[in-house]
This record gives sequence, structure tokens and C-alpha cells, in this order.
Amino acid sequence: MLVGKGDGAGRGKRSMWRGVPRWARVCTILGIAMVVLSGSVLVGYHTLVARYEGAVGKGDLFGDQAAGATEKKSDIKGPLNILLVGIDPRNPRTRPLSDSIMILHVPAGMDRGYLFSLPRDLRVDVPAFPKADYAGGTDRINAAMSHGSNVPGKDPSAAQGFELLAKTVQGVTGIKRFDAGAIINFSGFKKIVDAMGGVDMYIERDVKSEHLKPDGSPRQLKPGGGGYLGPQARYQKGDAHLNGWQALDYVRQRYPKNGVPDADYGRQRHQQQFVKAMVSQAFSADVVANPVKLDRVLRAAGQSLIFNGRGNSVVDFGLALKDIRPDAIETIKLPGGPIGSGSAYRGEELLAPSDDFFAALRTDQLDAFLLEHPDFKQKTK
Repeated sequence: MLVGKGDGAGRGKRSMWRGVPRWARVCTILGIAMVVLSGSVLVGYHTLVARYEGAVGKGDLFGDQAAGATEKKSDIKGPLNILLVGIDPRNPRTRPLSDSIMILHVPAGMDRGYLFSLPRDLRVDVPAFPKADYAGGTDRINAAMSHGSNVPGKDPSAAQGFELLAKTVQGVTGIKRFDAGAIINFSGFKKIVDAMGGVDMYIERDVKSEHLKPDGSPRQLKPGGGGYLGPQARYQKGDAHLNGWQALDYVRQRYPKNGVPDADYGRQRHQQQFVKAMVSQAFSADVVANPVKLDRVLRAAGQSLIFNGRGNSVVDFGLALKDIRPDAIETIKLPGGPIGSGSAYRGEELLAPSDDFFAALRTDQLDAFLLEHPDFKQKTK
């Protein structure tokens, strides 16, 4: 449930290896989220498929295994809802925060997708979660993963934190069940971009980095804190080629002083734009027709990912979504705004039309909804 201002708050071996015009084929289920090849399928190369699937981390992201559930594998049919979360695990003993929260909705036709983000500062009701000794409460949505990751006497568990985050997102959107989920490691994301040889994209406005210098090294903290010193990496408006550290740095920027006047909403848009650019490049001949590069990309993607398909593998999902291409992915901007300002800022809230969007998503009627609400479509340039 959102907290408003008033209350304070088809798989199968036969089809998989049959008749392909090229030696390989890549299909991406999208991630961060942001931005990772979370589900890739190669048709024709058993070794690379096995290597990729073997590299992908497995996790009980929804609590199914802990609950004793043994879901049988079945054909993957739409509509589907896939939750993708980006984290930056700098210290394994620190509880993770969900830096990016994306949902990919795939309609029944399985030939297109809708990708939208939830603001990390969205103020929500986080449900009680006994296994983490969390009693529930009102907080920013990115803290749900932190609350849920608590394992008494042990290091935090990102997979367990994902479970509580998924329950929280379900409360916000009304989605009854996610069909798959993935955690993308931001550090590994840089390796994917570099394995691809960088990514070409259009940068919509001039942006400066808060944390990095032009060579990618960290900027120096001001004595006593309160900001950074030294030159800043810059991303100029127009067509650009970004390597791994540049891509990660660019999609993280969210401060007006650095050229992102719409703050976290601008960052969400930049992340979505980069996802589409990255996927487009993954389908290019430069990647799929180059077995050495493709192998590097697949291994980097697998090592950056923890996936749970609720009985189906990442390759199963990649094959099921093989008909989705970058130009068939509509990126969505949910309307929202701040709760409080300045020192009284307490987070973000989604505005009323978002409830209608979620209702259309639940009934698989997003095409009709977007015809009536074209302003929900995220601009790409």
C-alpha cells in the first residue's frame, strides 16, 4: 500500500536447437534493471548455454524453498511479471539496499514488454517479516530489502531481503505473484558493458558526476564532509559511447546540481534508456556474430546475476521471451512527487493515476491504458 501525504507516510530441447539462420541467438529478459543481460539463450551452442546457465547464481528469492514448495516446471506463458533489483554490495556484512527496482510486464502475447521503475525513496508500508525479526512499518521502499536481509547471528542475506522487497512491491502494485526475479550486482554490471566493448546511447542532457573524476578515479571528499573536490567526469548531450565505469556512473546520477533536475525520476529514465540501448547492442551482429565476445558477455552476465524462475531456469525464460526486441519494450514513467521538502523531506509518493496504471497491468490492459494516458510513456531522447 502506498502511504500518502495525509498519513505521513515454451521451452523444450527440440525447439531450442532447431533451425536458426545464424550460429547463435541472444534473448534478454532485462534487468535492472538496469541493465543486465539477465536471460540469454544461444541456439546452436550447447557449451555456451551450459556455461552461462552454470554461471548464474541461484537463490530462494521468494521463499518457496523455505516454505517447502516444489513448483513443477511448466511452459512459460504470459502475462508475466518479473522483478529485477540492482544492488551495490560493497561489504557483505552490511545489509543491502535496493538501489534500483524495476518491473518487466510481458503481456499474454509474449512479443513485447513494459518496463517501469519504482522510486527508491517511495514511502510505503513494509509488511512484517518474522524470519528477519522485522515487525513491519512505514519506510522508504529501498529499505525493505535491508530489513528483510537480517539473519540473526549471520551475515545479511540479499536473497532473503529480496523476498521482503517482493512482498512490499506486491502491496504497492497489487501484483499477486511474480513469475521470476533477479538480483543484479552493479559491480558485475561494469564487466558486462566492458565485455560488450562498451555501449552506444543517446544522452539527453549534460550531466556531471558527483563521485568520479574524468579518468574514473574517485573524487576527494571535502574536509569534514559535505561534498567532493576536484574535476568531475562529464557526460555531454548527444550520441555517446560509454565503457563500464562510465555507464554505471551515468545511470547513478540523480542530483539537480549535477544536471538531473528531476532527481530520482530522471535517474530512472536514464536507467531505462540505457537498458534499451544495452539490449539493442546485445542483439547486434557485433555481439551475436562474434563467438569470443559473446562468450565473454554471457560469462560476465552470469556472474553478475542471482536468478529465480520459480521452477524454470534463466535459459527457459530467455527462450520464452525470444520474440521481444528492444523496440518492442515500452518504458514507463509513473507520476509522483516528494513528501515534504528540504530538511523535512521524507520520501516520494506516487500520484493517483498510478493506481489506474497498476489496475491495467493486473488485467493485462496496458495497451488501452497508454492510448488514454500517453504521458506515461517515457521519452527516449
